[in-house]
Amino acid sequence: MSIMILLIALAIWGVVHSILASNFAKEMLGGASFYRLGYNIFAVISFAPILYLMKTLPDQSVYQIPAPWNILMLGGQIFAALMLLTAFLQTDSLSFVGLRQLFEVEKSGQLVTRGLYRVIRHPLYTFGLLFIWLTPSATQNSLTVYIGATIYTLVGAYFEERKLLREFGASYAEYKKKTPMLIPGLVFGKK
Repeated sequence: MSIMILLIALAIWGVVHSILASNFAKEMLGGASFYRLGYNIFAVISFAPILYLMKTLPDQSVYQIPAPWNILMLGGQIFAALMLLTAFLQTDSLSFVGLRQLFEVEKSGQLVTRGLYRVIRHPLYTFGLLFIWLTPSATQNSLTVYIGATIYTLVGAYFEERKLLREFGASYAEYKKKTPMLIPGLVFGKK
């Protein structure tokens, strides 16, 4: 039953999160300067109940990685966290969070293809997923959330790609051809 409750909560969160991320929702708010910041705050706060359910619903252990492998996995998580921070800093961080829009008129973003974005198109997704999947122990509930978050990330990346193609056109199409989406060295359709 815990798995079903978590899956329903994740699905509801994913649908609401996706609708609010759409251009339609932004236009409904008149492109308000607080939109991006409000969206990010809402995304974090609205995910809190899922974390609460993950911790409080009946649960059981699925796996526990023994030493020394668990130390290696924790090291991988530290690496993933550092790469997440690096990727975040390589974007226009203030715009990403939504703070720049409070003080300046929002303008079209710039396509970032330097740093980690030279190696993969979505380093925030890659290292976010790497972080959760390197957790050295998992319960039924946490594994359900990890799987749900992974599916949501992959589906979200697909729709984000479409949005980026509309926004940046040929330059994004060219970038997409030569740069892997999530896994370095893995490019589909490369000739």
